Amino acid sequence: MNYIASSGLLFKDGKKRIDYILVYRKSNIQYDKRNTFEKNLRAEGLMLEKEPAVANPDIMFIKIHIPWDTLCKYAERLNIRMPFRKKSYYTDQRSKSMGRVQKYFRRIKKWMSQNPMVLDKSAFPDLEESDCYTGPFSRARIHHFIINNKDTFFSNATRSRIVYHMLQHTKYENGISKVGICKLINNGSYIAAFPPHEGAYKSNQPIKTHGPQNNRHLLYERWARWGMWYKHQPLDLIRLYFGEKIGLYFAWLGWYTGMLIPAAIVGLCVFFYGILTMNASQVSQEICKATEVFMCPLCDKNCSLQRLNESCIYAKVTYLFDNGGTVFFAIFMAIWATVFLEFWKRRRSTLTYTWDLIEWEEEEETLRPQFEAKYYKMERVNPISGKPEPHQPSSDKVTRLLVSISGIFFMISLVITAVFAVVVYRLIVMEQFASFKWNFIKQHWQFATSAAAVCINFVIIMALNLAYEKIAYLLTNLEYPRTESEWENSFALKMFLFQFVNLNSSIFYIAFFLGRFVGHPGKYNKLFNRWRLEECHPSGCLIDLCLQMGVIMFLKQIWNNFMELGYPLIQNWWSRHKIKRGIQDASIPQWENDWNLQPMNIHGLMDEYLEMVLQFGFTTIFVAAFPLAPLLALLNNIIEIRLDAYKFVTQWRRPLPARATDIGIWYGILEGIGILAVITNAFVIAITSDYIPRFVYEYKYGPCASQFEYSESCLTGYVNNSLSFFDLSELGMGKSGYCRYRDYRGPPWSSKPYEFTLQYWHILAARLAFIIVFEHLVFGIKSFIAYLIPDVPKNLYDRIRREKYLVQEMMYEAELEHLQQQRRKSGHPVHHEWP
Repeated sequence: MNYIASSGLLFKDGKKRIDYILVYRKSNIQYDKRNTFEKNLRAEGLMLEKEPAVANPDIMFIKIHIPWDTLCKYAERLNIRMPFRKKSYYTDQRSKSMGRVQKYFRRIKKWMSQNPMVLDKSAFPDLEESDCYTGPFSRARIHHFIINNKDTFFSNATRSRIVYHMLQHTKYENGISKVGICKLINNGSYIAAFPPHEGAYKSNQPIKTHGPQNNRHLLYERWARWGMWYKHQPLDLIRLYFGEKIGLYFAWLGWYTGMLIPAAIVGLCVFFYGILTMNASQVSQEICKATEVFMCPLCDKNCSLQRLNESCIYAKVTYLFDNGGTVFFAIFMAIWATVFLEFWKRRRSTLTYTWDLIEWEEEEETLRPQFEAKYYKMERVNPISGKPEPHQPSSDKVTRLLVSISGIFFMISLVITAVFAVVVYRLIVMEQFASFKWNFIKQHWQFATSAAAVCINFVIIMALNLAYEKIAYLLTNLEYPRTESEWENSFALKMFLFQFVNLNSSIFYIAFFLGRFVGHPGKYNKLFNRWRLEECHPSGCLIDLCLQMGVIMFLKQIWNNFMELGYPLIQNWWSRHKIKRGIQDASIPQWENDWNLQPMNIHGLMDEYLEMVLQFGFTTIFVAAFPLAPLLALLNNIIEIRLDAYKFVTQWRRPLPARATDIGIWYGILEGIGILAVITNAFVIAITSDYIPRFVYEYKYGPCASQFEYSESCLTGYVNNSLSFFDLSELGMGKSGYCRYRDYRGPPWSSKPYEFTLQYWHILAARLAFIIVFEHLVFGIKSFIAYLIPDVPKNLYDRIRREKYLVQEMMYEAELEHLQQQRRKSGHPVHHEWP
């Protein structure tokens, strides 16, 4: 308590704890609203104390304390569950029989070294509420609950939630809509409202010898420091300090990161398999030895004939991502996505049980103040509460929804227009790079074109992202969602659609459209009858897809990490620098230090989830073309966990400890991405890669077509078979002979020159068949796995049912015991059962 008082966490009397902070400027003229609001807060039972800022005399802080009686009243009104008795776990016959086996395992564990990833639990406080039965708090039954200390019975997070509820429902003027701290912040009456941190996150004394000063200090030392990157997360302490909503985010992020480990290992194995077999690949050998094979010019003006062996390096690099393990890895990742989501549901059910959120789902969510202000004249009886409340007419709701959907389609069309502009740019500059003076660029003009287009596309992506947030915000407010969760879900869905299309539209173009509709030499298709459509590299289009995915994924992760941590660090450093000019930082109280930190994003965890969900899409949707994506995601997430932890603990004001039982709409989005990943990977393997053409050649046209065995020699002659002939004399360039191009068309000397051959139709049929078989097979496996894995573990399900039964018995026993004590005091005879 002495440390709390010295840190500025108590009122001036040194007894009342500060539960919330309001901040306003003295120069603001809306003092009437503030006075009315503060008067009503005091009438509700809150205690307020004002104090000016030390560093800025224009800033005034209002410290709020909620006394015990008010806490109890609102805890009962909000049905907050509190502990009332220690859990007594029963053991069945099976667990007794396993007792001896467990003893042997414990003996073996003593001889084994401790897992370095496990946290030292001796440094963490004993979170007693996780080992107690809980029930809705009631002042009439207050004797049921375990109250050792009134100051600590309600946690800081619970106290902050109750105060925030009161701030949201207190009027500042007469009128139905004149209510809530959010509106007062929007109109400038207050400039901030936040719960204070529990003190400094650093100490001059080592934590090992002197222990943690507070939970924030403990979280920094055991979670947020970069040196703890390999340790498990203290989820119970995160939940205690930041609330269940943030705790579930870090639990999901940790689970996702852990599940990426097997995916990264398998992807790395597929990549190394390509490295080990790259030189032995029959296709790469034939391309590297094709010194006398000339490819047709890839552009009209400045391109010349190119020897096929000049694509040797590109062919080997392409083989790293397009080899025999590609199909297996695509199937593995589709199954992995299902296993990840199904086991997350089990993990979530365990956390909701441990954090006592099983019954919380039944609570009714309050209406948004904006919804109440808009539709307060139209009321309807709530079927759950039985009370009249504002109601949005169906016609108005449909009209606003149609306008919002129209805005979404407009923004998506804007993204497609930007992609089209990049395509036109590629068509224009490829001629310029082909005639570049620098010999390196001239030789690798296709690579230079793709690299420049990727960088420009990344700049467009980041620029459009700035506009998306404002437009999504306007469209969501236009819909007037009924509750905060509906607002968050609607806003999150719009942001995901905008950014997903923005991020992946260029990748879809390269994967499925680049080089598909170019025509053939002598009859090329041109855009606007001016620019010749871009062809794939002689070694295929997969190298362009890998480059696009790798560069965007790498640059976007660097940019996100800078904006999440680097930008707040710079802002906080500048704030401290300005303060230190006139006053020492040590004399500033805790609430003012918190005020100088950056506020949490107004959209809460939406940006955090959105970043990870988009990464999940990158990791699964085109993983057949980029098997290293899980490894890059794993490395990024290891950094992301500590970066977010450091940001929450040290750089941001303490957010409101909100409650939640799941990750919201993001789970449905993840399921949708998993379904889309199966479809896109099937198309990437069938259309973008050369897997199907090689397969058809092996079993239909190659030297092993009449045999039922496979060897690398079965692909002998594949490169020559996959290239068509063109008569150079038809170009009018004064050259004779033949050049080759990637396609399956008849030669100039055939009866139907440059028409598709029978092999082309065989390959097309094989591609369609592969897509159908692949999708049905993978979807069948996914559905079977989802059916096999229950959402709630069997032992947890039994424990929940058992505890409900025990809680009823305990409430009965506690009430009977209380009644007996009252009878003893009054001198009446005591009965051992209900009278």
